[in-house]
Amino acid sequence: MKEIIALEYQQGILHMIDQRKLPRQQETFLCKTWQEVDFAIQDMVVRGAPAIGAAAAYGALLAAKEYEKEPKPVFLSKMEESLSVLNESRPTAVNLMWAIKRMRSLLKQYAQESVSQLVERIEAEADAIVAADQAINITMGDYGNSIIPEKATILTHCNTGALATVGIGTALGVVRQAFRSGKDIFVYADETRPRLQGGRLTAWELMQEGIPASLIADSVAATLIRDGKIDVILVGADRIATNGDTANKIGTFMLSVLAKTYQVPFYIVAPTTTIDFDMSHGDEIVIEERSSEEVTHIDGHPTAPEGIQVYNPAFDVTPHQNITGIITEKGIIRAPFHENIPPLKGEE
Repeated sequence: MKEIIALEYQQGILHMIDQRKLPRQQETFLCKTWQEVDFAIQDMVVRGAPAIGAAAAYGALLAAKEYEKEPKPVFLSKMEESLSVLNESRPTAVNLMWAIKRMRSLLKQYAQESVSQLVERIEAEADAIVAADQAINITMGDYGNSIIPEKATILTHCNTGALATVGIGTALGVVRQAFRSGKDIFVYADETRPRLQGGRLTAWELMQEGIPASLIADSVAATLIRDGKIDVILVGADRIATNGDTANKIGTFMLSVLAKTYQVPFYIVAPTTTIDFDMSHGDEIVIEERSSEEVTHIDGHPTAPEGIQVYNPAFDVTPHQNITGIITEKGIIRAPFHENIPPLKGEE
């Protein structure tokens, strides 16, 4: 089986699966400039917190290559300008800011080196981010597999697979590891309105892998949970505060309330890079609001009356009280999160 590769840097060009086109077409979106990377992140050619972080890292590399022939002061000024723009391309996914912070720290740490040396270091750093994410995904998958019972029925939300990372995935990576270990599992995938990442992307990944699954409308999840047909819920994260409050795709909070009511284990699966150690609780998380057309149109075709007002937050925040555990590459973090998460900062 061929692995899904969401993005890959080859010979000065960042290749991405254009996730706007799936599942009807599998096309490659080519980024030859950092501005094209900025567009790709904003327009959701690439999405998913870890994948966005990797894309931003290669955006920094493309900027460095663009300005490599400039005098060093100009190079550094242009790099800061491009990093600032990339940093603002999406406001909620902390992996984006984390990747840009790494590039800024690198430029500061090796400020005495030549421009060509700095470009080489930026490329090595971007490659290291990808390699680390691939390894982290496997480790998270193994930790997560330990909580998946035999013959488990799993509910997922949005897309948390290879398309959202540069590895096997976060929450869907756990599903993959459980399936590959021989467990007889079944997956219900929420469609995830309004962009239908569960329907377009997760369902596609599950079929590519051959994992038994059904696609459901978001509103079906409550009935399945109430009727005892879900054994565990696995979701991803775009930002986690140090008390465990977690921002993820809109609809996650609703699932967490249902899970708590009906005592279904509810796990976040995310690398520690998704933890914002400077944020103490979820009220501080900036929630991105997206275009009204995502709600009023599908594929450019109107599905609502023209002129209707729309509220379209891309994410919501699940309070830590609703979370059974946070599966990371360091292990499974459990309550009290405000005590067990902060020590991880020293392991960055």
